[in-house]
Amino acid sequence: MRRSTPCCSPVAVAQRKLLDLLRDLDARAVAEVLEPFATPERIARFRGVFAARLDAITVLMDACYDPQNGAAVVRTCDAFGLQRMHIVERSETFLASTNVARGSERWVDVHTYRTTAEALAALRATGHELIATHPNGELQPADLRHIPRFALILGNERDGIHPELNAAATRSVAIPMRGFAESLNVSVAAAILLQHATSTREGDLPEAEKAYLYARALILTIPHAPEILAARGISLPAPLPMAATGRQGAGRVRSP
Repeated sequence: MRRSTPCCSPVAVAQRKLLDLLRDLDARAVAEVLEPFATPERIARFRGVFAARLDAITVLMDACYDPQNGAAVVRTCDAFGLQRMHIVERSETFLASTNVARGSERWVDVHTYRTTAEALAALRATGHELIATHPNGELQPADLRHIPRFALILGNERDGIHPELNAAATRSVAIPMRGFAESLNVSVAAAILLQHATSTREGDLPEAEKAYLYARALILTIPHAPEILAARGISLPAPLPMAATGRQGAGRVRSP
């Protein structure tokens, strides 16, 4: 799959539009109105997932070219509880195959940057140490469990990690292999490393952010949520980007 393939979406663009629309909402008021339209199982699922979400670990992906790989990394981040991932786009907009992401693009916040400097400034501001993936890295995957806050740097399919990002990393991590293959697909490497990094951690999002994510999830998965909220005096545009449009869309909450 390449950038001209159908079913590819600039997910960060859609997310920014959605966040701009929802930024000033009263999350608790939204939840109070919409919860009666969700099953107890769905409510429990949402609350459990957001309680386990992580801010301490994130991913920095360098100029992903293939939308299939990009989507697979988004899905991997969702699976292991990362709330955010970061992408240096450089010259091309980040695209993700929605067929591969399978809805994960609605739950992982994707932040994009045109330059390395912008991405590094953002991650340094949040106190994330930069850990590069490298065949000769000094760290083993299990070592990641003991690093308090870090961003895992993943290279792209053609050129690996850009020299600017390699220079900014304080340490590197290797995945032990004993076959003839010298490297792994980027999403496979991310999955192995994130499983080790997240396995002993508890969720660390602030309560206010968990409340907001819960309200956002209800809005995205309950059909006609804008109309329901409008009837109670809470105004939202309809349709919303990335929101359910009918019963079939509302029922597909595979992640979470």
